Amino acid sequence: MTQQISIFDTTLRDGTQGEGISLSADDKIKIAQKLDALGVHYIEGGNPGSNSKDIEFFKRVKSLNLNAKITAFGSTRRKNSSAEQDSSLVRIVESGVPAATLVGKSWDFHVHTALQTTLEENLAMIYDSFAFLKRNDMEAIYDAEHFFDGYKHNPEYAIAALRSAQDAGADWIVLCDTNGGTLPNEIHEIVARVRAELSAPIGIHTHNDCELAVANTLAAVGAGATQVQGTINGYGERCGNANLCSIIPNLQIKMNYSCISSEQIAQLTNVARYISEIANVHMPVNQAYVGNAAFAHKGGIHVSAIMKDSKTYEHIAPELVGNKQRILVSELAGQSNIISKAQELGLDVNANNDKTKQIIDRIKDLEHQGYQFEGADASLELLLREAFGGETKEIFKLESFKMLVEKNAGQMVSEAIVKINVDGETVYTAAEGNGPVNALDNALRKALMQFYPNIMNIHLSDYKVRVIDENDATAAKVRVLIESTDFDNTWSTVGVSSNIIEASWEALVDSIRYALLNMAKVESQAIDTRERLGLVNH
Repeated sequence: MTQQISIFDTTLRDGTQGEGISLSADDKIKIAQKLDALGVHYIEGGNPGSNSKDIEFFKRVKSLNLNAKITAFGSTRRKNSSAEQDSSLVRIVESGVPAATLVGKSWDFHVHTALQTTLEENLAMIYDSFAFLKRNDMEAIYDAEHFFDGYKHNPEYAIAALRSAQDAGADWIVLCDTNGGTLPNEIHEIVARVRAELSAPIGIHTHNDCELAVANTLAAVGAGATQVQGTINGYGERCGNANLCSIIPNLQIKMNYSCISSEQIAQLTNVARYISEIANVHMPVNQAYVGNAAFAHKGGIHVSAIMKDSKTYEHIAPELVGNKQRILVSELAGQSNIISKAQELGLDVNANNDKTKQIIDRIKDLEHQGYQFEGADASLELLLREAFGGETKEIFKLESFKMLVEKNAGQMVSEAIVKINVDGETVYTAAEGNGPVNALDNALRKALMQFYPNIMNIHLSDYKVRVIDENDATAAKVRVLIESTDFDNTWSTVGVSSNIIEASWEALVDSIRYALLNMAKVESQAIDTRERLGLVNH
């Protein structure tokens, strides 16, 4: 029988301790729903007594009826007091959650230095706190803080701390590599020893300070841990926590453990990108499994091989984790790249097609001018569709636009005035924004909304400017890369000009064209399906 591994997500608690991450109560509710759909077993929501956002989250999450166990976080009781009188523990019980995680010291150095109490009192603090939770019918999880450092310094005391929690009825004993400095071979050896000493199930909680959090988690599971704690995209303090987006597929696809269903793991990429949007933290393109470049191929030899069999350069099928194969096209591209990309789009092209050579030459010329298509898939797709006769209906035609930027009462105000033609109808509109590009984006959407209402579901998720030739100073050409999303999909477009507004406009127009063409395609497919099922009246 396949070993079941419990997935404990702490994105909403430990993840928010990462630099630059701040989640509102609404954000936390949205993320909790997404995590629940992914199939994680525990969602640690925060400390119900630490701040107003967490208090609101625990009140609201009760009505969602999630499958995952919502878990509150706290610490063992204060020294020289009782659990019943500890306000933090009382608030955890009053929050009504079914499970709680308490962090407690397991390193004698921390007991003396941080808590400034005796080793015996610390053991009593652990025992009393977990006994209190169990008397209130809660599932109790002990996060043994700094356990591996403590074990290496004083193994007898570190194990005694674990036994104290176990004797009080703790349901899980989680070993924490809090400073992130332990190596995988050490993790495996120590976890195996702990498993031999204790009867309670073991969990693992690692940090990424040596970029070993995922490897350490896998080593712990190999030694007998059956709960893994981590965050989506590895968010967390300092260098981050163990990344569940790598841990889950490694355990399930590579190591044959059972974590979540195959249907749920196919949502992993979508969940990772959704949460990065909510957290307003851009995902690294080279992030394993779920990154935009995780299954991207650029070298001509690589592309030629994967066209024969994708296993030549892909360790798994990207669809297993909800990602997709991408063929990058640049000045380094050979015919294989162009052919593969065009075939992916359903375009009629082969190696003997003169247009293939022409489009390669055109791409090389455009990249010489400063365009970069390997980071702008949507612009590349539009280019290929035009070259090979794909559907490239002109959505609208620009007649003119104006930009006004002024500083008024200490505030910078940007306004864009846009005049476009849509199917012979002239539309003239204006909109403000927090910058010239935002104003231009708002004005263009406002003009198109009456024709394409779904355009309001699209928004810019990232905007980058790169100076191409710094020697030209303020007259230099710039390359603008815009990333857009509708939460289900993400696409990138590019524009180049010596005028940053014009470059931004190019990238913005490509983004809108790409989105609307794909909306039309989806709608057409839906109509075809309804017709086949006899659901359309003619």
